[in-house]
Amino acid sequence: MSETLSRLAAVIESRKLANGGDPDQSYVSRLFSKGDDAILKKIGEEATETVMAAKDVRAGAEPSKLLYECADLWFHSMIMLAQFNLTPQDVLEELARREGISGIEEKANRKLQAREHDERQD
Repeated sequence: MSETLSRLAAVIESRKLANGGDPDQSYVSRLFSKGDDAILKKIGEEATETVMAAKDVRAGAEPSKLLYECADLWFHSMIMLAQFNLTPQDVLEELARREGISGIEEKANRKLQAREHDERQD
């Protein structure tokens, strides 16, 4: 994993309330203190801003605008992962698992697994 992602993940983890994060001193701690819904809402906002930036770049805006918004989306996604005790490394491992698998095949496998899970629940 990138050293930058590793360092950032460690900082985010340290901002959790259980790890001594202070919502009065840290934006990340404040998000954690507000809970899942606030974090998920922020992801939605950042995803929308990223899509809008991509459209702006398509229309001639500077590509740096898209990079800025994408960085915000990644950052907030890392906060979401930490909220659910997941890491960027977990995402990289999932991407590695999918490597070489057709996207169509991978999606079909997910649907099959979901159906099997639902059948076990009944």
